[in-house]
Amino acid sequence: MPLSNREKNQHLMWRAGFGPAAAQLQSLENISPVELYKALQKVSSRKAEYIDVADGYLKGLVMGMQELGRQEKKDLPKEQKKMLQQKSRQAIKNLNLYWLNEMVDSEAQLREKMAFFWHGHFACRNLNVFYQQGLLDIIRRNALGNFRDMLHEVSKSAAMLNFLNNNQNRKGHPNENFAREVMELFTMGRGHYSENDIKEAARAFTGWGANLKGEFVFRKMQHDDDSKTVLGKTGNFDGEEVLGILLEQKQTATYITQKIYRFFVNEKEDIEKVQWLADRFYNSEYNISSLMQDIFTSDWFYDKKNIGAKIKSPIELIAGIQRMLPMELENEEVLLQVQRILGQLLFYPPNVAGWPGGKTWIDSSSLMMRLRFPQLIYDTDELTIKPKDDDDQMMGKNDTGEMKEGENPNGGKAKRYGRGAKPVNATIEWNDYIKSFEKVPKDNLVVALSDLLLQTKSNVNAEVIKKYSDNSSRESFIKTATIQLMSTPEYQLC
Repeated sequence: MPLSNREKNQHLMWRAGFGPAAAQLQSLENISPVELYKALQKVSSRKAEYIDVADGYLKGLVMGMQELGRQEKKDLPKEQKKMLQQKSRQAIKNLNLYWLNEMVDSEAQLREKMAFFWHGHFACRNLNVFYQQGLLDIIRRNALGNFRDMLHEVSKSAAMLNFLNNNQNRKGHPNENFAREVMELFTMGRGHYSENDIKEAARAFTGWGANLKGEFVFRKMQHDDDSKTVLGKTGNFDGEEVLGILLEQKQTATYITQKIYRFFVNEKEDIEKVQWLADRFYNSEYNISSLMQDIFTSDWFYDKKNIGAKIKSPIELIAGIQRMLPMELENEEVLLQVQRILGQLLFYPPNVAGWPGGKTWIDSSSLMMRLRFPQLIYDTDELTIKPKDDDDQMMGKNDTGEMKEGENPNGGKAKRYGRGAKPVNATIEWNDYIKSFEKVPKDNLVVALSDLLLQTKSNVNAEVIKKYSDNSSRESFIKTATIQLMSTPEYQLC
């Protein structure tokens, strides 16, 4: 049986966004996938606004350091250094939550989903919030633009230059980190260059650095302007020319297309389709929007083998639930702890290769948290799972990450994270969601709910859902059955 518009559009919204929103559920049947994609494309073409969460203290401190000629925080007095660290950690928390809210609420779903992909591709850890804001701005502005432009901007970003030690890359003492990762992770992929190519490219990037404000700085006296040979080409190359050489390689288009296919379509690559897409991507001179249109408007994207074939990343899971069930959280910082437990904290990738994804999202503790998260936001479930310790991710706190009991003004047990945390009181706005089922007979509600919430053919027993749902009223049944379905292994797939 061919898929309905609704089924195709649910699939499209999970892949080209963070899942359907409650407010659009009733329209999914009446619009074709091509029309829906064009609408996503149009709204996502608007310029992304710069996200600035740094407070006045941080901005004033950095400005003062610049005026005094200080180049590093090690030059600061001890108290100022401590305050800088605290303020920056808090600012990165705020940046995380601000961007997560954009993923949930923004109409520009395609842009934010693409930016989320590039956030993993250009993975970067840095505790300077100005650097992180700058890098996020680059990937959001260029998310659907030209990969060439984005690569050049990312390569000159303070966040990446510092993360990959290029500030220490000087003539006579080249640091190869940046050059290696540009080849291995950002462009061609491992095995398509030699160690000598890395050494020569590193010389081309000597003198590239950034100041405290996050501005690119070229230190001419530190640059090696002698002849270099990279991928068979010889010349007095600088960094931009090396990036150009990497982009001339068709392997770069193939590597990027492979990653995009695995992320947006299916982790099992279809070699012929990937090569067709890569050729068109290369011939378009790396037009990302054209590549994504080729994918999302193709018939094969909607093949049943591609639907429900991916494990939702933690961010996709968290954002998807919030889009389906719009909510206000009394303590938004709980979402940071949930990200940590599930293994994906925005702005804290495990390494420069980013999050591996796929089956690595699931282990004994993360699966338990995934299945209990809907209960956590809905009622009185109590969480006792500890996140894995990481001092950066802990943001300088001695926090166990455990949920603790306390009084809940709405009745039951309050849910707490760590010492001194506030209860997680979520207020869900159910109206649009419940309204979308008003024409469904009560006997068919579990099937209708399953068809909406689960992207894979479900083995969920309707009688079990009914048994553990509140049957006191139609509204209560829809609410509790929804939470039960969101707490199943099948809901982890998209």
